[in-house]
Amino acid sequence: MAGGSRAQVNKSHKTRFASKASRNIHKTSVKDKSKISKPDRNVGKGARAARLQRNKMMREQKRAALLKEKRAFSGTTSAPRVIVLFGLSASTNVSSLAGDLLALLSNEKNGTLFPAVASPEYRLRATVLEAPHGDFMACMEMAKIADLIVFVASANCSSEQGSSNYYIDEFGSRCLSVFRSLGLPSSAIFLRDLPPDLKRRNDLKKTCISSLASEFPEDCKIYPADTKDDLHKFMSLYKEQRPTIPHWRTQRPYVMAQKVDVVADGSGKCTLLVTGYIRARNLSVNQLVHVSGAGDFQMSKIELLKDPCLLNVKKEGDFMDADEVNDSQAIRTLVPDPLKQEPLLVENVPNPLEGEQTWPTEAEMAEADREQKEKKQKKRSLPRGTSEYQAAWILDDSDVSGTDSDDGSDNGMVVDEGEYDFAGQNDGGKFDLEDDQASLKLRDSDEETEADSVMMDNENLTKEQIEEDIRKIKEAHAEDEEYPDEVDVPVDVPARKRFAKYRGLKSFRTSSWDPKESLPPEYARIFAFDNFTRTQKHVLSKALDMEQGSEDECVPANSYVKLHITEVPTHIASKLCVLVKTMPVIACGLLQHESKISFLHFRVKKHETYTEPIKAKEELIFHVGFRQFVTRPTFASDNFNSDKHKMERFLHAGRFSIASVYAPISFPPLPLIVLKSRGDSSPPALAAVGSLKSIDPDKIILKKIILTGYPQRVSKSKAAVRYMFHNPEDVKWFKPVEVWTKLGRRGRIKEPLGTHGAMKCILNGVLQQNDTVCMSLFKRSYPKWPEHWFPMSGV
Repeated sequence: MAGGSRAQVNKSHKTRFASKASRNIHKTSVKDKSKISKPDRNVGKGARAARLQRNKMMREQKRAALLKEKRAFSGTTSAPRVIVLFGLSASTNVSSLAGDLLALLSNEKNGTLFPAVASPEYRLRATVLEAPHGDFMACMEMAKIADLIVFVASANCSSEQGSSNYYIDEFGSRCLSVFRSLGLPSSAIFLRDLPPDLKRRNDLKKTCISSLASEFPEDCKIYPADTKDDLHKFMSLYKEQRPTIPHWRTQRPYVMAQKVDVVADGSGKCTLLVTGYIRARNLSVNQLVHVSGAGDFQMSKIELLKDPCLLNVKKEGDFMDADEVNDSQAIRTLVPDPLKQEPLLVENVPNPLEGEQTWPTEAEMAEADREQKEKKQKKRSLPRGTSEYQAAWILDDSDVSGTDSDDGSDNGMVVDEGEYDFAGQNDGGKFDLEDDQASLKLRDSDEETEADSVMMDNENLTKEQIEEDIRKIKEAHAEDEEYPDEVDVPVDVPARKRFAKYRGLKSFRTSSWDPKESLPPEYARIFAFDNFTRTQKHVLSKALDMEQGSEDECVPANSYVKLHITEVPTHIASKLCVLVKTMPVIACGLLQHESKISFLHFRVKKHETYTEPIKAKEELIFHVGFRQFVTRPTFASDNFNSDKHKMERFLHAGRFSIASVYAPISFPPLPLIVLKSRGDSSPPALAAVGSLKSIDPDKIILKKIILTGYPQRVSKSKAAVRYMFHNPEDVKWFKPVEVWTKLGRRGRIKEPLGTHGAMKCILNGVLQQNDTVCMSLFKRSYPKWPEHWFPMSGV
């Protein structure tokens, strides 16, 4: 190798003793190549070509859908974008910013009075709304329909003490959390009152950005907004952006009312006229509509009006003033088809005679005759000298259901019934003690809850009585957190009667519970789905087909229309006419079945700003998307590994719970905002936030109670326990139920001791003297049926 060469020389392969055949054994000859058949070559090529063609078509469809959506929002015929200005603190001057923005968008010469303004310079139509600081309901309703939320912060203001941020006060922080729960649309932050000095301006701007960045999403940019040039720069950027809208708002058409009128029909009803732009989807005249807080209604007709705020108009005289807008003529009128119109069906009407047997069968008559003969043949022990007439008035033990006896055979029968009912292995296990409960007028825990809530709703209570009720609820909330589910057995009422509706479960997770057993009367008034997921897909596909239907039934999105909503109570319509001046009134189109009542489940979490206890079955106001209704929910823990859920007496802070209610059907996904009335004239307070989870009347929610007793004498694994029951009959009744201790022992009841309710227990280990013996009992729980469905109906 030459000295100047740097190339690497490898050792040659040893082919000295190898033959040509061995060197070429791995190669295929040209003659044999033609013999190797590849029958699937053409099939493979066709499958690959089909796959490539399918992917290309999917890309083109997505591109076309995206382009269509962009044109729908940014085109000249799109509905005006709703820009909401929200001040993060009370000291921020939002009115001046609204005036500057309107002056920039509108032509100052024409001075149009219509709520929407058209800007040929930015090729944009917009409606600017100023969120009133301190009015929570108005701010929340504006956030539901906003296409852009502008958070306005002042650089030289500071919020009150107790707020987590220097530029956001307590009300602003509470509204921000609600906006996040609803789903934030496109958003931006405007900084006002920056100093003119450049160095100080940049330093203060950096301080504001670092303080506000953690409260908002990453795509929410911060812009200075003191001068007209600052606003011009932002609007030049915003007009090119595709608005970000929460998904739940794109599932249903809705109209933000520009104007609300009333046409009286007599008999306490009227026709509500709602004028505005249709947004999100096409609206069919056969659909039902929900008016915020008022309820669900049908439409008599839809009038398609001339658009009063056209973007391509440049002449000053072509803009409509307010009088021309009110008197605008209808271009086209759509009338519903009686065969296709969705019926306004709310509750199912139960048939009281359904399942009844009007005439006994021959077998039942023969059975009754046989029992009568046996009763006559049965010997009765009567006092000496008693006549047959007198004997007819003397009742046997068998004639009274549920009576107690000192006889051992009756006690054994009670144990058998207890085993049948508490073991949880038979489906038909029930207690036969309704007569005893009716005679004793016993109150169950659910009835106590209802009575307490009614007492709280009574307006005739004095101030001292109201304060006493509030104190009792707070004490019950604190006790439920410290000793959950523990109850005391009353001394004067037998436990087998007081807890007659309860049963024991061998395992909360695996034991069976029939969802159709002993249902309340309210279940006859609700609707259920055989397969909810399949029904939801069918309803959404039907809504999509309806959008592509004829023009005689549907009004396309972005049209300016007047909705004629019928059968609206007059007092509700008059309230809406006053309400539209302070906050948006929204009319939302409903999907199929969404007016019917069913059993809805929500995933809720108590809001961190609400400190009062929220008791189960209290009256709450649920804001589900655009809809509002009144509910009385039950709360339960969210179990992922079981079909049963444990009821909670209060909605506890810091964790998610399941709220189950009777409410109109709504198809998820939908956000939830829970409000609670304060009882006086003040507006309702924010109590919880969450989302719609499912619709399932068969979901089992069990109320759990724990009876406790204390060891009196302990001998290895045997113990005498007292104070769980107060008579030996109760011990025999609950004997089949398993007992457990707080330190981890498990066992069973062997026999009663004495006459005061003490009992002997056998456990799987040595019981400590400081331990507590417990017994778990369960009963299915249901929410309360509200007195009225919508907030305005009960006022």
